[in-house]
Amino acid sequence: MRRRTVIAGLVLIAGSVLASLRGHISNAGDKAVERTTNPLTLHTRSRVTKTAADGSRTQDIVESTKEWDPSKTALIICDMWDNHWCKGAAHRVEELAVPMNKVIAAARQRGVFVIHAPSTTVDFYKDSPQRKRALTAKFAKTAAPLSTVERWGTAWCYLDPKRESQLPIDDTDMGCDCATKCEIVPPWTRQIKTIDIAEEDAITDNGQETFNLLAERGIDNVIIMGVHLNMCVLGRPFAIRQLVAQGKNVLLVRDLTDTMYSSKMKPFVNHFEGTDLVVAHVEANWCPTIASTDLVAGKPFQFAEDKRPSK
Repeated sequence: MRRRTVIAGLVLIAGSVLASLRGHISNAGDKAVERTTNPLTLHTRSRVTKTAADGSRTQDIVESTKEWDPSKTALIICDMWDNHWCKGAAHRVEELAVPMNKVIAAARQRGVFVIHAPSTTVDFYKDSPQRKRALTAKFAKTAAPLSTVERWGTAWCYLDPKRESQLPIDDTDMGCDCATKCEIVPPWTRQIKTIDIAEEDAITDNGQETFNLLAERGIDNVIIMGVHLNMCVLGRPFAIRQLVAQGKNVLLVRDLTDTMYSSKMKPFVNHFEGTDLVVAHVEANWCPTIASTDLVAGKPFQFAEDKRPSK
């Protein structure tokens, strides 16, 4: 009798485990359906420059709503390294990575393809399936020639005078805003651990590899976030200038970025106001922006040191 009771108990446990597994599979199936039926609703902001008769210029903010198929959308994370030569920048990256990881997870769950781009550190991941995915992607001819000029370890897309004026902030001092200037000795070795890299993601800092990955999946819509907006997020071979040159539809997540800017330099505003000026430059010259709240619930992210009223 006791043996029958034990066997019955084991059967019940096994049944419970199987039911749990079935439930897990069912949930995975539900998520797959969601990926194909629910578009991303994105509230974009751009700027249109108007010139008056007297030569003065003003900018009008233009807001619109876009719906993107998540399976035809990529999310690129730019240079969110594990450390930085500027202590202030490193601290802000640590703070930024927490809400960023939540946004990445939400986008991934919706079916967005995630590309991690920690420039000059991809060899750290050389044996990972995510790195191999980028290396083995089928070659795709780009719509326009890729930049071959190198800066800071990768190809670089410099300021384009045909479509943009000089940046609104002076970063010629490299932008360290610490009380004592930090020594420029790059200490980064990998992407910051706070940001998860999932099995289905990819890792690259190379322009051709990036466009191979996008072409394989028929992706023309790209959302980008990361640091630093006045430098890498504009100039890297996988970043805004290059993406736009290749005809991609690009959106910057404006609250999940930062700049290398010191308030001791023109236009002599605080660091966060300087970042907002570069965001406005991007909106006027390169691509619209969205807030992280288009992908996760809550308020837009704001750095703890940014004491201005909430956005």
